[in-house]
Amino acid sequence: MTNQTNSVVLSKDMLDLEEDEDLEVFSKKIILTDEDPAPNSPSSMVNQYQLDEDEQQSDSTKDLFVTVDSPESHVTAIETFIMYRVITKTTRSEFDSCEYEVLRRYQDFVWLRSKLEETHPTLIVPPLPEKFVMKGMVERFNDDFIETRKKALHRFLNKIAGHPILSFNQHFKLFLTAQDLSTHKKQGPGFLSRMGDTVRSVASSVWGIKSRPEEFTLMQEYVENFGCKISSVDKVTQRIIKEQREYLDELKQYGPLYSQWAEVEEDLHDPLQRVANCMDHCSKETEKQIHQLSDVMVPAFHEYVLCTEVIKNVMKRRDNIQAYFETKNEALASKKADQDVGHLEKEVEALADRMETANNALKGDWVNWQNSMRADLKSAFISTAEKNVECYEKCLAVWESFLLSQRRDPVELQDEDTLN
Repeated sequence: MTNQTNSVVLSKDMLDLEEDEDLEVFSKKIILTDEDPAPNSPSSMVNQYQLDEDEQQSDSTKDLFVTVDSPESHVTAIETFIMYRVITKTTRSEFDSCEYEVLRRYQDFVWLRSKLEETHPTLIVPPLPEKFVMKGMVERFNDDFIETRKKALHRFLNKIAGHPILSFNQHFKLFLTAQDLSTHKKQGPGFLSRMGDTVRSVASSVWGIKSRPEEFTLMQEYVENFGCKISSVDKVTQRIIKEQREYLDELKQYGPLYSQWAEVEEDLHDPLQRVANCMDHCSKETEKQIHQLSDVMVPAFHEYVLCTEVIKNVMKRRDNIQAYFETKNEALASKKADQDVGHLEKEVEALADRMETANNALKGDWVNWQNSMRADLKSAFISTAEKNVECYEKCLAVWESFLLSQRRDPVELQDEDTLN
């Protein structure tokens, strides 16, 4: 694995723009009234941008569709919790029906994720949203928190549904189809726990691993660097949103002030009122811009902040498997003189196979995770860039309209009124 493979490269052709292109984005003949929406320029980058072929393809190849919706609050004598409806539609033959509808609470999602990690210890299972209050949220059960969690849970299940291995896990099938999960959740620890995960963890921490393959060392270095960068970007983005909201609050106060001023200045009434209308347009566009950052950019960044911790834990589990294998292999080497080592030899062979399987699983899933990460971040960047361009173009349109209205000859305006 090379650094070139690990780095996220944005192609120069992603936005193929000439140096002087789109500098003149509006025709000077455009005049906007208060009732007209501010249009995008015909030469806008939003109109020019073409999606990649893979992004234009439909979902015709998918055979498992999952939706999380309709959150409802449930109050008992012991606790208050939210139930989410999970709707599944599939054409897979292993399902008895083509459509299912079940109710799940957050703890059920936690159970599913733990079972996936237990069954596939060296696969990168997508992270869940935090259990308690997220950043910027005050109330655990307010509408914003519930909506944010619903979207995160929807994304979590669809990540699993699109995974070539996790989507076929029996616990995932149970989660999607069983009306009552309680009997399944009461079952004892799974295979990984029975194999002695604690012993392997102790072996790794005490003796360490003697020769980690270089590709996994590079993988770990990449995750460390990626985690630092994505965490910094996440914090900066949230700070930008906070400052944008403060700016929006002041902008909303600015327009009414011009309207009040227009009421007492008869000669300046028209231009002052037009400025107030421009302020109103700009505040609405700024609000859309903030929603884009809050609903798209922050969730994308924050998910991959959590992902870095998930991958670090996966790496630890891989190291534990290798450390346990090395410990048993050394024990076998020290007892070679003994005649009764057949059982130990079989155990070492099984552990060698298990280590190879774990390594191959992680290597394959690492490529899958990188592709998914790049696609997710690219999509978030592009949609936010489009929203920013749209916002600035519409604000530019209303201000250019204001300038044109002030530059026109009063006689021309009078003649136009006469014709009308």
